[in-house]
Amino acid sequence: MRIMAVFAHPDDEIGCIGTLAKHAARGDEVMLVWTTLGELASQFGDAPHEEVRRVRREHGAWVANRIGATYHFFDMGDSRMTGGRNEALQLARLYAHFRPNAVITWSDDHPHPDHRMTAKIAFDAITLARIPKIINESGGGAAMPPAPNLGDEAVDSGEDVARLEAWREPVRFYQYYAPASPYPEVFVDTEDTFEAAQDVAGYYRDFYKWAWSAEQFREGRAALGRLAGVKYAERFNLRAAHLHAREYLD
Repeated sequence: MRIMAVFAHPDDEIGCIGTLAKHAARGDEVMLVWTTLGELASQFGDAPHEEVRRVRREHGAWVANRIGATYHFFDMGDSRMTGGRNEALQLARLYAHFRPNAVITWSDDHPHPDHRMTAKIAFDAITLARIPKIINESGGGAAMPPAPNLGDEAVDSGEDVARLEAWREPVRFYQYYAPASPYPEVFVDTEDTFEAAQDVAGYYRDFYKWAWSAEQFREGRAALGRLAGVKYAERFNLRAAHLHAREYLD
């Protein structure tokens, strides 16, 4: 199984990090994707953009290494995302590379516009990635953005993108839980990977100087666990009309 987590800013992934770590530990392929560098964080002050990019790549590498994932940054502009076609197309091309079976992202109604726009393009990209002429289009004569750098075996230039194959398999679309969501809830038991999740939360807490304590983080996961009958849990909505049938009632 291949899972891609698509979020707007580094640290957004904290809400699903235990789930991602659990899948990685099972042997699934996991990729963390951020649509922006989160460059407006006050911790960066007046640092030049390249310095922000360097620091954020360090963050991405640390988190990915901690849970056994790969990672990729786009640079769509912190608090400047539009949810437009070009943004969705960039992500669709990454889908065509990674070929995810499941995507995790933000809810549709979060107050931060980047969060909503990231959820929008994450959903739109599923359809765009299915259409060969779209993911391989040249943009009406304009140069295509460079292909994502996914390692030595991946394509690494705009010209090579023409070799992309569409990704047409079903993609299960999970979103952070929202009370107003019409979609069914899914809980994941994250007791086995709670320590990894706590480490990632602590890593960001140290960078941002949050007052949010390790004990508050633990209680948040425990509260979700109590709802689901486990010690610690993470909670999502699955964009589907109904959950799959089960063999028996609990």
